Amino acid sequence: MPANSLNEPVEFLRLPAVKLITGLGTTKIYQMAKDGSFPHQVKLGGRSVAWVKSEVLEWNRKQVNRSRGHGLPPPNDQQPMSNQG
Repeated sequence: MPANSLNEPVEFLRLPAVKLITGLGTTKIYQMAKDGSFPHQVKLGGRSVAWVKSEVLEWNRKQVNRSRGHGLPPPNDQQPMSNQG
């Protein structure tokens, strides 16, 4: 983990926001987190949990890339295309 990432603020999302952002339902979110295909929630105390916003957004990006780009990296990470004809 880069040292500067420790200084970045962490934003949390509660379940209704995660459902809205992902389009998934409660059961599916928890099932996918359990099997490792979705970010795990973070315990905030007592019975309160939340998800790390950046992790949920990254999961969303991966879904779009998998659907449209066949696993290609996000657009800002793509290499320039060569001019092969």
